[in-house]
Order: sequence, then structure tokens, then C-alpha cells
Amino acid sequence: MATTVSERSHIANLLGPDADSLLSYKAKGISRERLHLPGPDFVDRVVAASDRTPNVLRNFQLLLNTGRLGGTGYVSILPVDQGIEHSAGASFAPNPDYFDPENIVKLALEGGCNAVASTYGVLGSVARKYAHKIPFLVKFNHNELLSYPNTADETLYGNVQQCFDMGAVAVGATIYFGSLESRRQIQEVSEMFAEAHELGMVTVLWCYLRNDAFKIKGADGKSTDYHTSADLTGQANHLGVTIQADIIKQKLPTNNGGYDALNMGGSSYGKFDKRVYTELTQSDETGKGGHPIELCRYQLANCYMGRSPLINSGGESKGASDMADAVKTAVINKRAGGMGLISGRKAFQRPLADGIKLLNAVQDVYLDESITIA
Repeated sequence: MATTVSERSHIANLLGPDADSLLSYKAKGISRERLHLPGPDFVDRVVAASDRTPNVLRNFQLLLNTGRLGGTGYVSILPVDQGIEHSAGASFAPNPDYFDPENIVKLALEGGCNAVASTYGVLGSVARKYAHKIPFLVKFNHNELLSYPNTADETLYGNVQQCFDMGAVAVGATIYFGSLESRRQIQEVSEMFAEAHELGMVTVLWCYLRNDAFKIKGADGKSTDYHTSADLTGQANHLGVTIQADIIKQKLPTNNGGYDALNMGGSSYGKFDKRVYTELTQSDETGKGGHPIELCRYQLANCYMGRSPLINSGGESKGASDMADAVKTAVINKRAGGMGLISGRKAFQRPLADGIKLLNAVQDVYLDESITIA
């Protein structure tokens, strides 16, 4: 169902001074004709050409057929694994109702989401009541912030059979690409994804970067954080699809030029080509500049041009600007060719009605047929 003219105006109002730049931009780097774009027939058109089993195809289609976005080819997923990843107190103090797992699932259901993503404990505790009502995406590894000192590592919390037994249609994992532990994580997740595919489940990978070296101090003394640069996150995505992640979750790029910066001052890191900046993302030779849609599209290009679709994360809750920020992220993702948003803290760290309203605002972007692929 397309949104009304008034709803489209509401989206433009939320975008504020960025509305024209985001809604009217025409991509100049990687053309839309090169992409495998989302749509109601995505499973038939793209996934069915892969080695995935009929059970994976069925569960992928179930994800696409659920919620307010059902039948559009786009997804809106509620992820609430922050009780481990960010600690329960820090995550749920703004709204203590979410210490109770049932309220997490209720928010996803009433918010019209395609799926709810959370931990073994959260989803297992209410599986018999809800697994047949909304698709479960079980996150099977986590970082935790109780060990002292805190470290950036993802630990397995269970096995794939447990996910299958509680009725999950998908599993998810995080790999901290660039970290000292990343190669072990790649091997662990690859093996569990293979087992999940054998059991017919869809695989979703959080392709995050972790290394203090990605924060670089320039000649002016100011530090730039390249953990969300388009070129580095793009390569993380490419590693993710290599281990057969069916869907890639990535933070929206905030800059570019990570490889260039890491190769300054006589240092040597990785391999890169300046055309990633100048031609593919419309930046300058050091990665500066580039429209947000171009940067996000480069992330998607690294997902086999969209054969494994890209969903971007909603990010932390900042309060009053959350609605506008979420809608902006959705517009960039959709116009870049992505499949949707996976937004948690902005939704659950507020009263239920407000959380539903925010999720619906994001979904309205994908329902709006006038917001096209750039």
C-alpha cells in the first residue's frame, strides 16, 4: 500500500533541509541497472538461483511476507540484543518494561515488523506463545561488557539446533572485522551458517569493524573515526557474503577514505584503488566528500551487487531527533538499493506507542512508491 500525499509531505518535513538532496539525488557512481534490487519477487529472481535449499527459500519468503511491509520486498526488523551487547541496565533503564522479553516481541508485532531479532534467552522464553506469530531471528553470538577489562570479542552463546527447535526462521551473528579475534569469529560463524542453511534457516550477519587503529589523528591534530567509512565497511560486507550471509547488516557510512588514511605516513595496510573513491563513490582521491546515497550504494555493491541484500542499522537513541534520524537512514538505504532497516534502541527506549510510531515512520518510507531507487 503506497503512502498518501500527506504522508510523503511528512517524510519530507522530517528530512528538513536535507529533503531535496536526499529525495531528488541521481546516483552517478554505480548505476541502479547493475544492482539486484528488492521486490516482491526477490526470492524467485535472486535467491532461487543460489545453492540455498527450498526450506531457506520458504523462510526467506516468509520474512518478506510478514508485517506492514509484507509483499513489498522490504523489511523492518526489531533487534533487541542490547541486554548483552550494551548491558541490560544501560539499555533498559529508559524503559524498564523491556527487561521482560514478551514486551520486546509485542513491540515487533504491534509495530508491524517483518521479524524480531534477539538472544536465545529472550526468544526462547516466549517461543511457544509467539514463534508462530512473527518470524524469530536468533542472534547466536555476543560481546559482553562484564569481563574486566572490557574487550571487543564475540562469543558463541549456544548452537544452531536450539534456534531451530524454538521455531526460528533465521539466525544472526556479529563478526568484528579488523579485530585480532576476527579470523576465529569468521570460522565459527561460517560453520554455524552452514548448519543453519542445512536446517532451512536464513542467515543474517552484523558486519561491524573493531580496531583502535581505525581512529586516525590527522596533521591538524583532529581524530577521524573510520569504523563506518564506506570503503572499510564495504570490504567487511564482502567478507560477510563470502561466508554466505543471506542478508548483511551494516551501519550507515558516515565517511570514506579509510584505506587511504591507514596508508599515510609510510604505513602499509591492505590494498585499495583510488577509483573506489573517485568513480564508484564520487568522492575525491582521498575519499573526502561523496553523497550519502553513493556511499551506501558502495556498501551494497560489496554484497554481490545486492544478491545478498543490505539492511542498515538505526543507531543509538538520541532523543528528540530519533524519528527524523531513522527516516533519513531509511531514505538513504532505500534509494541506495537496500532492503530495509533494523532499528532497536530508537524504538524500545521509549513508551510502546511512541516506539510503534517510529517503526511505522520507517516503514512508510519503504511503502512510499514515490521514493525511488537513485
